[in-house]
Amino acid sequence: MNRSLRWLVVESPRPRRVATWAGAPWLAVATVCLGAFLGQFDASVVTLALPALRDDFDTSPEWVSLAYLLTLAAFVAPIGRWSDRRGRKLVYLYGFVVFTGASVACALARDLDVLIAFRVVQALGAAMLQANSVALVVAAVPRDRARRALGVQATAQALGLALGPTVGGLLVEAFGWQWVFLVNVPVGVVALVAGHFLLPRTHERGAGRVDGLAVVLLATATTALLLVLSGASPFLLLLALPAGAGYVWREPLVRRVKGGLLGASGGYLVLFGPLVLVPFTSDLGPFATGLLLTALPAGFALGAALPWQVPRTGAALSTVACGVLAWQVHPVALVALGLGLGLFTPANNAAVLGALPRGDAGSGGGLVNLARALGTALGVAVPLFVHARWGLSVAFGVLAVITSLLVCTPIGDKRPRSLPRPEENQ
Repeated sequence: MNRSLRWLVVESPRPRRVATWAGAPWLAVATVCLGAFLGQFDASVVTLALPALRDDFDTSPEWVSLAYLLTLAAFVAPIGRWSDRRGRKLVYLYGFVVFTGASVACALARDLDVLIAFRVVQALGAAMLQANSVALVVAAVPRDRARRALGVQATAQALGLALGPTVGGLLVEAFGWQWVFLVNVPVGVVALVAGHFLLPRTHERGAGRVDGLAVVLLATATTALLLVLSGASPFLLLLALPAGAGYVWREPLVRRVKGGLLGASGGYLVLFGPLVLVPFTSDLGPFATGLLLTALPAGFALGAALPWQVPRTGAALSTVACGVLAWQVHPVALVALGLGLGLFTPANNAAVLGALPRGDAGSGGGLVNLARALGTALGVAVPLFVHARWGLSVAFGVLAVITSLLVCTPIGDKRPRSLPRPEENQ
């Protein structure tokens, strides 16, 4: 192959000056944080554009979000396994290319069907980013700094989640819905260039290959489940449950870290639950409600940024906060809930990666992000379902029960493996 084109299919090393600098690990973490911020920012900012899309296209735009979520949930785990073979850095960088290019295409779409099609492509790019983010972080830093680094990454996610609604509202009001997609472009370009020079190469490769049947089973299970949560026939659960069981049977890594994956899903369910419940608590306008809700991701960012994370302590604090919110919605309780989840999430993610062989770090990261995607979807559907039938207090009570279960959830196996090692001089 032409040497000038080899970098397109083979991971390139970092410049030696970068690789040997003492701060190189944290430059790599900062680069991954750009992708983490971008993913959560896009997920929250697009929701603000849905009313404008409905007015422009004169039809319901729910599939703009649903198609993205279905694609992301179906492909993030298989792409993680594929990345273990092809190279996590290489796939991660192509994720920025696909995501950024699709963002431009979404902004230029003049038909809703075309927009939905490019949202599917955008979700594939997001899956390439999310499947590798956790593995790249723990591969870049010394083992004793892995939890701290994952906390920094979670802080970037929380900032994206917090800024999305505010920035999205301003962009839609001032410039139109197209700009909620165009705003991704400068961040994506900067992250692509930074990743090329600052991310280490992946030396360890997973021994397994992508299981085509497992991919089909996972796509079937997640699609059927999310369609049910979106109001489709509950009989689709008869398809989702056996397909999900079949995927677990085909994918041994799921069985090894099932506790940690349940923790990741439950944590994000509780994180997103208040975002849909709080608007029902008062007559606050959209802007005031948005300001109130920033207390939750602010607390999450604080907890994730602390130099220590104790998952059971975080889950216990979240349980108490949900109990208070069941009695009265207060910004201090929202901060406490976010703080508890911020203490829990990075430690849970690090434990999942530590329980897997080094060569399967991409697969593990993909599974964590699959659990997060499902938890996010459940965090919208379950609280609204409970609230509609039994009221706000019961809905927050359900969230309290979930967080109490996180306290006693086993995260990984009893013999955790070492986390991926930083790649020296690469």
